[in-house]
Amino acid sequence: MKAPRLLQSIFSAVGDLYLYKLSLVLFGADVAKWALFSQLANWFMFFCFNRTLSNSLETVLTLVSLYYWPSMRSSLNKVPSDSRKWGLALAALACAIRPTSAIIWVYVGLLELYLTHERLRFIFLELIPIGTVVLGLMCLLDRLMYGSWVLVPLNFLKFNFLSSGGDYYGTHKWHWYFSQGFSVMLFSFLPFCVAGIIKSRYWKLSGLILWVLGLYSILGHKEFRFVLPVLPISLIFSGYSLAAFEEHGSPNGGIKRSSCIYNKRPLKMQLAIFFLLATNIPMALYMSLVHQRGTEDVMNYLSKEAVKEQVKSIIFLMPCHATPYYSTLHRNLPMRFLDCSPGEEKGIPDESDCFMMDPVGFAVNFTKNWSHPSHIVLFDSEEKQLRNFLVSHSFREVRRFFHAHFKVDRDLQASVVVYAMTGT
Repeated sequence: MKAPRLLQSIFSAVGDLYLYKLSLVLFGADVAKWALFSQLANWFMFFCFNRTLSNSLETVLTLVSLYYWPSMRSSLNKVPSDSRKWGLALAALACAIRPTSAIIWVYVGLLELYLTHERLRFIFLELIPIGTVVLGLMCLLDRLMYGSWVLVPLNFLKFNFLSSGGDYYGTHKWHWYFSQGFSVMLFSFLPFCVAGIIKSRYWKLSGLILWVLGLYSILGHKEFRFVLPVLPISLIFSGYSLAAFEEHGSPNGGIKRSSCIYNKRPLKMQLAIFFLLATNIPMALYMSLVHQRGTEDVMNYLSKEAVKEQVKSIIFLMPCHATPYYSTLHRNLPMRFLDCSPGEEKGIPDESDCFMMDPVGFAVNFTKNWSHPSHIVLFDSEEKQLRNFLVSHSFREVRRFFHAHFKVDRDLQASVVVYAMTGT
């Protein structure tokens, strides 16, 4: 059960290492040290980086790949001859995992094409061969999994860009990433990031951040995790800003070496560190350990009950993908959640929407064709309306788990409630 998360934690550690290495070759040891501090202290990196999301692995691959790309370094840094090939291979892998990662690599690739003196070599001996190999392997794997030839990136492009299929799951204003989304991810690191961008004047890297946020802003459907790959890059600039405090605090105006823990840091530096830790640690702990934990707790409970053979089948009367599902249950039991797949015709509500609009009416129709489950799981916001209905169908409440203190995108879902068939 924990193996995927353990594996992702190893990937995340690799990401931390390459954030340090990238900062080191760009700005030196002092900036690298504070960039790593920023990465480890940022609440959203703590909250999201270890989660088993494709965006998390994409972020790791982005950091590792950027380290190998010559175009991202200053002209003073010498890069090994095969470095760009490694960068290309990792970038191609990132695109295979998340096709939208191409947004990042179009910028980096065009920058490389502009700066390199080996354009033909880059295109014909590196870009095309490596891209072809990765695309071919991806197609073979998809052929094995789907049983037919499928070009997943093309389908992804059609659904999300050409038909705006992602808008089905909700939209935000064009400025959301700038005014809310990315600002919340940076949180109290935001002013340090902006100051670092201005002070460093390293426009190649800051341009990448603006490019990614700008293109993602065109899409109607927006999520925090979509722009996760550029969050560590922003935190590098935060590290630059923090390192500048030490520079200003040293007597000779140079960078103050502070490897010794007894070195006294400038008051501004101490206040900045205290401010960042005091604002990010509580946020990280609350969002990771408290907020919306009910859907995890309920699956752990059902898993333990299933071991005791107290669970025969489960229906989740809640929005789709609300729980970890089989990844936590780890039992071959019949389970069903409400479908939220977009229909071929726009404007037709899915099963999940129908339930949220009229829980009782939906339940009445739903029970006409169901085989009675042993357990039903739902949020308290709908349970209040369905309580009498469930009791009349021989179900009783057995457990209630705290979920959230405040609402996010729907009515307040304060708790997750489990009903069991009487006699179970």
